[in-house]
Amino acid sequence: MKIIFKSKALFVMLLFLSLVMVACGQDTSGGSNAESDGSEKDNAEDSEMTIGLSVVDLKLERWQHDRDIFTERAEELGAEVLVQSADGDEEKQLSQIQNMLSQGVDAIVIIAVNSDSLAPVVDQAKDEGVKIIAYDRMVNNSEVDAFVSFDNERVGEMQAEYLVEEIPEGKYFLLGGSKVDNNAHIVREGQENILDPLIDDGDIEIVGDQWADKWSSEEALNIIENALTANNNDIDAIVASNDSTASGAVQALTSQNLDGEVAVSGQDADLSAVKRIAEGTQSMTVYKPIEKIATKSAEVAVEVVEEGNVDTEETMNNDAVDVPYVQLEPIQVTKDNLVDTVIADGFHSFDEVYENVPEDERPDDPQ
Repeated sequence: MKIIFKSKALFVMLLFLSLVMVACGQDTSGGSNAESDGSEKDNAEDSEMTIGLSVVDLKLERWQHDRDIFTERAEELGAEVLVQSADGDEEKQLSQIQNMLSQGVDAIVIIAVNSDSLAPVVDQAKDEGVKIIAYDRMVNNSEVDAFVSFDNERVGEMQAEYLVEEIPEGKYFLLGGSKVDNNAHIVREGQENILDPLIDDGDIEIVGDQWADKWSSEEALNIIENALTANNNDIDAIVASNDSTASGAVQALTSQNLDGEVAVSGQDADLSAVKRIAEGTQSMTVYKPIEKIATKSAEVAVEVVEEGNVDTEETMNNDAVDVPYVQLEPIQVTKDNLVDTVIADGFHSFDEVYENVPEDERPDDPQ
């Protein structure tokens, strides 16, 4: 009995030791497989970060596209994204960014309402070691880690180049965007690069110059209604700085039966704008491929958090520092290349764009 008991005890001990060894062997094997087969998942978990995305106004179609593409790419890179919309209110944006800081984010990507009002909260972020990326609109007077945007001076040049080609001589009205948006001034610089020589030569007369607060189509409508009255409807071209202001301009022209008679520029390739181009009431827009800027901004945000900076040759001074500038190229869109640009990219569908155009006046559907 005593001998049998010892044998059983020895058997149990040996069995226990063998199970422990097998278990250890399984752990080692699993770890090796995780490194080879699941490395991306493990790396994403190891480098997981939280990025705040502060959007100027998600009521606008343009920024909804940016949010969706940015979030998708950032999540692919292992980051969690917190999104908030300032609804065009600079005080609300300041408060929201402070709230993001309180939640322990690693970086904040800002699409600014007012380029000049965010310095205090950016300074707070820097004190807390949080990276700041300016998205499409520069944030001034503060230490920003990176700026991702299209060449906005070139945007203004493209707008003016097209209008000058169509209307080489005549009366022009300058319809700017938000005066507190740094981009609006850069776009204007581009417009002036093309227009000023023609103004100096007397070929073009500027009959008005106003800025639409918050890029508002309603304010643009009022501005152009008043401009038409003041000029007895004698305006040949409206240099509208984006598609929202172009919308208000076209609405004012339509009420005077001048839609399609006055050349109107734009920017952003909003669906309503490219439909107007297809119908002939807006002359052109500048397409800034949203997928490019949203994807790149997500990649830059992750890179800045992980590496401490972004590798780029360009910089832009924001009245405080020379900010590393990731510059993207815009595309001029007219009635002649709608199919080859915004439709070919899948930004808008053929049926959406030509919804109101008679079938016999449409180009061939590429599908």
